[in-house]
Amino acid sequence: MTQPPEQPTPYELLGGAEAVQTLVDRFYDLMDTLPEAATIRAMHARSLKSSREKLVLFLTGWLGGPPLYMEKHGHPRLRMRHAPFIIDEDARQAWMLCMRQALDEQVENDELRRFLDQALDRVAAHMRNTFQSE
Repeated sequence: MTQPPEQPTPYELLGGAEAVQTLVDRFYDLMDTLPEAATIRAMHARSLKSSREKLVLFLTGWLGGPPLYMEKHGHPRLRMRHAPFIIDEDARQAWMLCMRQALDEQVENDELRRFLDQALDRVAAHMRNTFQSE
């Protein structure tokens, strides 16, 4: 009996390590320059070098590539690591604005683009720790 061929991971479909680095660099460049992202930019250190490195490591594993973040830092524990920051719907939307623009500029495969948008939107929603009352 033969095994069906394995489907490529989102990491592979995106283009691997170089593509993840390009995506992360563009994301943080946008965060650093878009007025709509000023709130989330203020949550970061002056230098974005460490943030860029950590997001590359995280996304690499999260997308199905090597588990670089886990190897270097252990379990991501995203909510715990983001707990010191006020992350409301506006912050979530600002983060997604930067990520969506970076994805729009880099990801040509429509199916992959939709998948990444939906998956990252769920992650961003999960990071919310402040909810305005209706």
